[in-house]
Amino acid sequence: MSIILIRSLILYVLVIFAVRLMGKRQLGELQPSELVITILVSNIATLPLEDTDIPVIVGITPILSLVCFEVIVSWLNLRFPKIRKIISGSPKIIISGGKINRQVMRELRFSVDDLMMALRGRDVFDVSEVQYAIVETTGSMSVMKKQTEDTPTKAESGIEADDLDPPQVVVSDGRIISAALRSLGLDRGFAERTAQNAGLKVKDVFIMTADSSGNCFISAEQGGKNIVMKGKK
Repeated sequence: MSIILIRSLILYVLVIFAVRLMGKRQLGELQPSELVITILVSNIATLPLEDTDIPVIVGITPILSLVCFEVIVSWLNLRFPKIRKIISGSPKIIISGGKINRQVMRELRFSVDDLMMALRGRDVFDVSEVQYAIVETTGSMSVMKKQTEDTPTKAESGIEADDLDPPQVVVSDGRIISAALRSLGLDRGFAERTAQNAGLKVKDVFIMTADSSGNCFISAEQGGKNIVMKGKK
């Protein structure tokens, strides 16, 4: 049992290293070559665990070889667009000018249900609202609505607004996250003062988020009400 545990830890660290080396992507964002490498790495990693007679190096060597091969392929994709097109394919325009291209749907083996599901994944429930849609090489769909259907921006509506980075969690389960505060140009005292102004202690805060202007959202422990606080740091 101890041998299997040690092997599992070694292969776990190795696979994590391999995935990090290939880049940070979600499973649905993998290119075809990356998906194939991921599947092969996972299958190879199980061999030394299923059969203890197989040396661990037999699993490590092909995993490292496949990862190195993927890094080389990625470099070739960056340098040579023709190779990238062969390996990863090219995006397909499935809707243009508000019209659905049935030929592209057949090439992609997209059914009507597949198309509608992909549109719903982009918060579009009415295909008549779509001006342009393209299926990326990862299989995801990018959608542009018709100008008459698109939501107006604040600039178009004449509303002034500051451009701010999204809020970050600065207190989690009663614990101050100093790194998040520093990235916002804030300090621990800000979190403590904000909690105090809300009638709470930091230890009683479940989640506190803040942005660089000092706007905060607080959710208290024990099912307390949510608190929104506006202000400058």
